[in-house]
Amino acid sequence: MRPDDPLLTILACPLDKGTLSLLPEEDALYNPRLRLSYPIVDEIPQLLPSSGRKVGAVDHERFLTSLKASAP
Repeated sequence: MRPDDPLLTILACPLDKGTLSLLPEEDALYNPRLRLSYPIVDEIPQLLPSSGRKVGAVDHERFLTSLKASAP
């Protein structure tokens, strides 16, 4: 999945229905509000609630830093 993929504008977290951010280096979509990471497998986001992986504090901060650095 690319950062400019139009699909990113309509994808939402299955739990809180909020927006997701692309983490290209992790090949995942991230919900910073719930600290959940959803994998992208073969270009297909895995957005089942059970697919979300809880992210620890260190990775959360790293992801936020990465997202701020890539913001336009």
